[in-house]
Amino acid sequence: SLAIIAANAGCIPYFKEGLKGCARSMPTSGALDLVAKKKKIPCFVVPTGWKFFGNLMDSGDERYFPDSEIYTPFLCGEESFGTGSSHVREKDGMWAVLAWLQILASKNQDESKPLVSVEQITKEHWKVYGRNYYCRYDYEGVSSESASTMMKNLIEKLPTLKGTEMKGMKFDSCENFEYNDPVDKSVSSNQGIQICFTDGSRIIFRLSGTGSAGATIRLYLEKYEKPSGNLDLSQFEVVKPLAELALELSDLSNLTGRNEPTVIT
Repeated sequence: SLAIIAANAGCIPYFKEGLKGCARSMPTSGALDLVAKKKKIPCFVVPTGWKFFGNLMDSGDERYFPDSEIYTPFLCGEESFGTGSSHVREKDGMWAVLAWLQILASKNQDESKPLVSVEQITKEHWKVYGRNYYCRYDYEGVSSESASTMMKNLIEKLPTLKGTEMKGMKFDSCENFEYNDPVDKSVSSNQGIQICFTDGSRIIFRLSGTGSAGATIRLYLEKYEKPSGNLDLSQFEVVKPLAELALELSDLSNLTGRNEPTVIT
């Protein structure tokens, strides 16, 4: 949704002068990046948490960051479907609905033609930018100690992975994600493990909550398919090989005792 809104921003009155910046949280699908690259819009990848979009929204504001480059009007979103813009410093579901209605209205100006649906708009988008098959596995209530051990072991492996292959996939970049804020120059470290492959696919591990009640391990899986590829498959099936690779690499099952995720979305 975020990427499609960005691709069609020109038909939304708030963006009539054009987008000056966009951003997504690191675990969010990289579909937005493809749109930003094609349209030459600055695109930022931030840690999970809406607060990280705030500085970008305030960029160039004389009250806060008068010396910063201006990135507004601005569009942003996170993988849990939160979408927003620089009109308010929080996710705005109603605004996202109105943005989509505006896109639909712009595609259906000729009443003599068949109705253009959300599905059609989505498929047309894939024909231009390709499709990012995307899925998240959540392992809830895992022992905090086991979850931390798994993450520590993975971080130690990262420097050895680049350029190697596993299950037919070649590792490209592997990092413990760190964000350098371009506006206030702050640094946020240890924001999740991101493993990228040469074909554009990604695996991400992130912990959510590590208190006495246990932790949740979030495993994000993303497989990129070019516009010329097969764009009509089930995302759950497409990412299964990635999931198998991720589980073997992390030794998640042995360390946590979990053979299946609690939730798949």
